[in-house]
Amino acid sequence: MSELTTNIVAGPGGVMTDEVGVVTGELTLATEPVGDGTARLRVQYLGAEEWYTVTGATVPVTDPAQAASLHALAVGLLNRPEG
Repeated sequence: MSELTTNIVAGPGGVMTDEVGVVTGELTLATEPVGDGTARLRVQYLGAEEWYTVTGATVPVTDPAQAASLHALAVGLLNRPEG
C-alpha cells in the first residue's frame, strides 16, 4: 500500500492533530501505511514540510482497497471549502 494524498480546505472547526491541536485552511491530507497492518491520516499546511498526525485516525487495514476507502471517507469529511 502506498501513501495517498489529496489537497483539502478544512472548515472552521479544522482538523485536530496530536502535535499542534487544530489546523485550518488549505491542507494536504495523506493516508499512509504504518507497516503494522494499520494506516494513519496526516495533514500538512499546503506547501509546508511538517506533517501532523490526525488525532484518533490510525486504523487497521488489511488491503489497499481499505486504505483507499479510508482516504476517500476522510476527504469527504474534512474537505469543507465553503465552511
